[in-house]
Amino acid sequence: MTSPIFARIQSSRTADDIVSQIETLILEGVLRVGDRLPGERDLSVQFDVSRPILRSALKSLEGKGLLTTRHGGGTFVADVIGEVFSKPMMDLISSHRKAAADYLEYRREIESIAADYAAQRATEDDRLLLRRIMEAMQEAFETNDFKKEAELDVELHNAIGECAHNIILLHTLRSCYRLLADDVFYNRTVIYGFPGARAKLLEQHRAIFEAIMASNSTGARAAVHQHIDFIQRAQTDATRSSAWQDVSRLRRNQRESDTK
Repeated sequence: MTSPIFARIQSSRTADDIVSQIETLILEGVLRVGDRLPGERDLSVQFDVSRPILRSALKSLEGKGLLTTRHGGGTFVADVIGEVFSKPMMDLISSHRKAAADYLEYRREIESIAADYAAQRATEDDRLLLRRIMEAMQEAFETNDFKKEAELDVELHNAIGECAHNIILLHTLRSCYRLLADDVFYNRTVIYGFPGARAKLLEQHRAIFEAIMASNSTGARAAVHQHIDFIQRAQTDATRSSAWQDVSRLRRNQRESDTK
């Protein structure tokens, strides 16, 4: 059983105290979008407050758009990340080729900063989390679980953002990785299909991981740059290969129709 993340309210035991604590947990990335809060009884025990005070706090947080209640299903952290890249904006940028290049350029620079900070600031708990993700990535690679590899790719980068211990970096990166998880700019499974690409990606992820574990901020920055540069080249190759296949198919269809 995991330890509770909610602490007993020590002072006046008001709804404001609870609101402040939950806001901090969301801001620091401890509570993520979609996380379900414990039931009202358990939560009131953890906070050591009465249920009316707890209900008042939850109602306040819901009014701020930080929590959402599903009828008969509990209370969840609301989708606060979606406001950074709204659906209309995501649709707009995904339909423009230049946006894909700009996205990778942005990731190269912002992730290198996050990896740098993570190398300097990661705690023992952070390092344990990174190690577990890296071990899971190795297992997914060895079992040819492409879907799991793609999920862990996003999870590792998310975790590095958390290990940077910078709130603004954390949330901008999370919005950035949502685009990655949704394959808005490119389909990662296509890149995984290229000969040797999966092994190369695993090697690059391990290089970032090892630099952070060694507190090597310069090495972490360099490893991120190499990783994003590789993705950029692979994406260009994938696009060209797809275009070649389309043209080849058209030629074959045309010539087959001429012989009929």
